[in-house]
Amino acid sequence: MKKFSLAVFGLLLFAANATSQTLFTIGNESVSIQEFLKAYEKNNINPVKNAKELQGYLDLYIASKLKIKEAKERRLDTLPQIINDLQGLRNQLMPAYLTDKEIVNKLVRESFDRSKKDIQLAHIFISFIQNGKADTTIALNKAKEAYQKLQKGEAFASVAKAYSMDPSVARNNGNVGFITAFSLPYELENLAYKTPSGKISTIHRSVNGYHIFKNLGERKAVGKIKAAQILIAFPSDSTDIAKADAKKLADSIYNKLLKGDDFGNMATAFSNDVISAASNGLIPEFGVGEFDPVFEKAVLSIAKDGGITKPFLTAHGWHIVKRLGITPPPATQTEEVLSALKEKVEESDRIQTAKDALVESILKMGGYTKGNYTNSDLWRFTDSLLDYKTFGIKNDLTSQSILFVLDNKSITAKEWIDFARIKRINESSTAVNAYNELWNEFIEQTALSYYAANIENLNPAFKEQISEFAEGNLFFEIMQEKVWNPAQADTNALKQFYNANRSKYTWKESADVILFYTSDEPAATSLQKQISLQPSNWKKFSDDQSERVVTDSGRLELTQIPSATNQPLKVGVVTQPLVNNADNTATFAYVLKLHPAGDERSFDEAKGLVINDYQAELEKRWVEDLKKRYPVKINQAALASLVK
Repeated sequence: MKKFSLAVFGLLLFAANATSQTLFTIGNESVSIQEFLKAYEKNNINPVKNAKELQGYLDLYIASKLKIKEAKERRLDTLPQIINDLQGLRNQLMPAYLTDKEIVNKLVRESFDRSKKDIQLAHIFISFIQNGKADTTIALNKAKEAYQKLQKGEAFASVAKAYSMDPSVARNNGNVGFITAFSLPYELENLAYKTPSGKISTIHRSVNGYHIFKNLGERKAVGKIKAAQILIAFPSDSTDIAKADAKKLADSIYNKLLKGDDFGNMATAFSNDVISAASNGLIPEFGVGEFDPVFEKAVLSIAKDGGITKPFLTAHGWHIVKRLGITPPPATQTEEVLSALKEKVEESDRIQTAKDALVESILKMGGYTKGNYTNSDLWRFTDSLLDYKTFGIKNDLTSQSILFVLDNKSITAKEWIDFARIKRINESSTAVNAYNELWNEFIEQTALSYYAANIENLNPAFKEQISEFAEGNLFFEIMQEKVWNPAQADTNALKQFYNANRSKYTWKESADVILFYTSDEPAATSLQKQISLQPSNWKKFSDDQSERVVTDSGRLELTQIPSATNQPLKVGVVTQPLVNNADNTATFAYVLKLHPAGDERSFDEAKGLVINDYQAELEKRWVEDLKKRYPVKINQAALASLVK
């Protein structure tokens, strides 16, 4: 895909009320100070120093605008390749514009602030599934009962054991341990961080049921923990004898570690955690809330790096853990930190918040208007078509009924039914999605589809980016046609230009050289040493390393000859290899003959320079012709105001 940025020129910001002024016109088109200014600021950080410098920028900018205007007049923007390139870029850019960027940045800052604090939570969960079937009323009543008991002062642990349907409540009495940012689904994280220390949250409804939290206490965030473990596992249905044997083995390993046995070797030999055992017991770095609270607490109880725990029991078996290090959360919002957090935000469920904000904005921009019906009517109508149920009561909805209008386009009940029929069963095919959830998804999909189709009119930043790319492609095409291709293809014209200007094309001090291009620095060092000792055998030495060495020869000006030092260049010198740090390739030269300055270059020797100069000449003549076809008028007063 061809890409050429036109944002090369412009100016410093100045009074806002002046930026809408016209700076110049090209034919019947005008260019404002603001447009000129914005282009400059993308590629320049220094203010314009004087009128001469300003005029130079302006001349180049006007020339580029003239070329783009000519390309449009010649309808190059209708070429299939130009259209395909533009559509390709549009598709690439679109995902980045399908969330509210301001909300994303807010979520990033919020996650940074939350990552400074860990919260110890107790949890009561009451599922919508009651007695084998969904019953939100029963679930809500149970949640209210539990909440009332908590309000009266009953211990959270006892209420949790009586009401919570979280399977872990039997062993933790509702205490789920510490959590931090990204430990929980975002809606539950919000509930946790909004609940003051020592207090009980409100009842929160999620897609699965009702939740009640208690903030048991807070601490400064621990950060990331690096550790190794030895796990002596046993099945949940093991006999008491098998469990006792596992405990004896764990105690035996622990005693050997205390006597100095290597932790990694013991992990490899005995640990039942196959993955970590293969890495001397090393487990992936983890944060708060990722592992069993018992495991986490045991690791954090180790006083210093290198220390090990006594054997401790979890649902998985007996563990012995060695603490390797703790990395605290970042203290400052550096660009690297914010970039990493942004990536986590975009990969987490909280990105839906930014998408919801964008959808709300789109609905406002599109003039969303709901039809004259109730949700109950719509759900009954949907049941009649998807589940073949009768209405039971009068319902005026039909497939052609208008559910809402967006940007003067009517969305009908048929479109909703088609969507619901496909999306009604959840992705795991285990349950039927509720109509209100499906409706929100339908609204979102409709809004985003409308936004994607009309984004140039709805998002100025997107329009500007696409416009810049489109003009860049047109610039490339017209330059190819009018300047670059003619200058390279017309050999007769090049020779005529060379003959008319041959006095310009002379050599500075130069030399005939053999050039050696090597794949890496060691190859260059070895070959340079060999050739320095026996210059006449340079070809044999380079052929011996043909897989790592490429040679070339020619005449170069002395300043063009590769050398890592400022050694004097004379016949027989083999220069020190010059290393390219980007890929570690290296180049050096063997000097065969020196030439004084002033020798005239032949056409072949000067061809590259001739092409560049001829292109510049063609472009100059062309721009002068364009100015005659599309007269340029500059607002001199506006121009003068731009010089600081």
